[in-house]
Amino acid sequence: MIRLVHKYSGAPVAADATATLDFDARQKSRQRLALDNGDFAGVVLARGTTLSDGDLLTDAERRFLVRIAAAAEPLSYVHCVDRLLLNRICYHLGNRHVPLQLHADALAYRHDHVLDAMVAGLGARPQLCHCAFHPEPGAYDHNGHGHGHGHEHEHEHEHEHDALKGSLSHAHG
Repeated sequence: MIRLVHKYSGAPVAADATATLDFDARQKSRQRLALDNGDFAGVVLARGTTLSDGDLLTDAERRFLVRIAAAAEPLSYVHCVDRLLLNRICYHLGNRHVPLQLHADALAYRHDHVLDAMVAGLGARPQLCHCAFHPEPGAYDHNGHGHGHGHEHEHEHEHEHDALKGSLSHAHG
């Protein structure tokens, strides 16, 4: 099993393999990683490292590269042109330590029917989408990634919102 120990930073190169990971897996600094081709790799990174879509990991000899892909996961997406309402929603979700992906007139969080009901009670309409999750880094995070801690819940519902896929699946650098 290959042991990945560094984030690659250098000239763009082709990866030897890819690993598609949800946000939880992209925050683990030590794990056994299932590669998309069926192989496995061990990951031992510095504590607090959060991987982003497109990041490259390499072994100690820098001979093997794995490209990280952010997996689609169930998110609640809230588009809101009323900036005061959007701020109120962010306040109430932030008060619950919910990781948020922020946009100028929208936000996304991990899908949760209880949070959706709260947001609806405030006057907005959350919509379910399946997109990569890139929440806002925590204020004390010095490497530009991560979110501190959160309270995530998994619930399944089926509904696609095609217009959201492009806006929520972009990579952060």
